[in-house]
Amino acid sequence: MALDLHPARDGAPPTAKPPSPKGRGARRRLARLDLKAAPYLFISPFYLVFLIFGGFPLVYTLWVSLHTWGLSSGERTFTGWDNYSYLLGDGEFWHAVVNTIGIFAVSTVPQLLLALMVAGALDRKMRGATLMRIGMVAPLITSTAAVAIVFTQLFDKDFGFVNWAIGGLGFDHIAWQESRGWSWVAISTMVDWRWTGYNALIYLAAMQAIPRDLYEAAAIDGASRLRQFWQITVPLLRPTIIFTIIVSTIGGLQLFTEPVLFGSGSANRMDGGALHQFQTITMYMYDNAFTDDRYGYGAAVAWALFLLIIVFSLVNFAFVRRTGGTK
Repeated sequence: MALDLHPARDGAPPTAKPPSPKGRGARRRLARLDLKAAPYLFISPFYLVFLIFGGFPLVYTLWVSLHTWGLSSGERTFTGWDNYSYLLGDGEFWHAVVNTIGIFAVSTVPQLLLALMVAGALDRKMRGATLMRIGMVAPLITSTAAVAIVFTQLFDKDFGFVNWAIGGLGFDHIAWQESRGWSWVAISTMVDWRWTGYNALIYLAAMQAIPRDLYEAAAIDGASRLRQFWQITVPLLRPTIIFTIIVSTIGGLQLFTEPVLFGSGSANRMDGGALHQFQTITMYMYDNAFTDDRYGYGAAVAWALFLLIIVFSLVNFAFVRRTGGTK
């Protein structure tokens, strides 16, 4: 505010001039602008980074998928939707889709159920609870390559520990890499070992936010611990369960490192076995783009995977909401 520094004629102290109506209106507009624009300014760095490293590559990949594009040959020929037309009739692509969905189903469902049970156990009062919670994160610290190498040795057909244990029980050894179904189980075991603890800690954090008064009231009414878990804990965890399902869907359909290292004994790791029995979509995409120098077709496979992830995420979201009775 402006001050009138000229002394008054009657000797009274100087007085402050009231702000003009124009000045008050400008400050109100700035305050409203700050209130409305501040949240967008705070989140803008994420979207700027996403546009540079996510949005632009996505659009550029779509452009590449409309070409016969070779990295080493330098060929750049516009072919329109030919790559997508070929993809729809490509048996090897759909074979990889079945493998990916199969491994995703075998790994994700047991993983989330086990994580939910582990979180329920850790939510109780027990000795060494903090140490056990820290231990659940230990698999995330371990390198994915190291995990895959260890599990590949465990599931070795001739000298693996798993087959040794199965043989001790009187069963025949299992050719884990040669069988389509058993290779899915082996790869899913790697995925579950690595990510079950992560999801368990997410569930545990959500469980600890549930008011304890609900459990006390249920206990007074005679509800058992199991009934409290299914009638109180699980319904209140529904938003968290939806989050973990969507995140697991995105990660499961993009599975790459575990099956690649699981097939390290084959001539081409991207084949997913001699009969492509555990070749995922990402492996098929990499094989076409970088091994066969069909970068345009590989980009089309990448976009097909992107659309598949969106569809599966929406289906899972709708299914969980419908079964939970939410609106």
